[in-house]
Amino acid sequence: MTTILVTGGTGTLGRLVVERLRAGGHEVRVLSRHTQPYAVDLREGGSGLDTAVAGVDTVVHCASSPKGDEAAARNLIAAARRAGVGHLVHISIVGIDRVPLGYYKSKLAVERLVEESGLGWTVLRATQFHDLPVQLFQALAKPPVMLLPAGISDQPIEVAEVADRLAELAAGAPAGRVADMGGPEVRTLDSLARAYLKATGRRRPVVSLPLPGRTARAFRGGGHLTPARAVGKGTFEEYLAARFGDGGGR
Repeated sequence: MTTILVTGGTGTLGRLVVERLRAGGHEVRVLSRHTQPYAVDLREGGSGLDTAVAGVDTVVHCASSPKGDEAAARNLIAAARRAGVGHLVHISIVGIDRVPLGYYKSKLAVERLVEESGLGWTVLRATQFHDLPVQLFQALAKPPVMLLPAGISDQPIEVAEVADRLAELAAGAPAGRVADMGGPEVRTLDSLARAYLKATGRRRPVVSLPLPGRTARAFRGGGHLTPARAVGKGTFEEYLAARFGDGGGR
């Protein structure tokens, strides 16, 4: 039986990875900041992290935060080395090498740490999960007019499909950088926003405005998309229907 540690194992993606690995017969440890017995803040490391990785065959690194990801990765890699972990699986984001967003730069730096760790490693990049544009639209729909950045598309993917793939990779041998995963459709933000408004029963005029700067230009250029790897099946409308029902959720 393989022992697998999932960091961020209570999060949106991590908890689904945990479920799939346990269903596959693996012994799974869940690491998060507040979940015992492996309650560890990766950014701080410490003896609790060494305890969590002791005897582990594979680590699936799903934990992420707006700040401190590089420190967390360094601490995790160091502990994994000390414990003799054989395989480190890391989930990353499509386009982090093409879009000059601060968070993306940090994610790219983490990828490099994984690649240079001396451990067997696998990195999977995916496009954003369906809940991310929903979070954006929830904020933008608060005023009477919904303002969107012009000329930007997105390719959201069902998180469960990414969890399936991560669990598959964790059960296998180190594979390096594997093929990206993108959602089934490249959609304009305008079309996604209108689908969200319809699903939630909201009425808002939608206005698109151009944003200045290199980051916005990179998003308009589709640097965060992977149309050649549109392997996802679940659509945005299917996600909205499951989450909000028949136009009544607010």
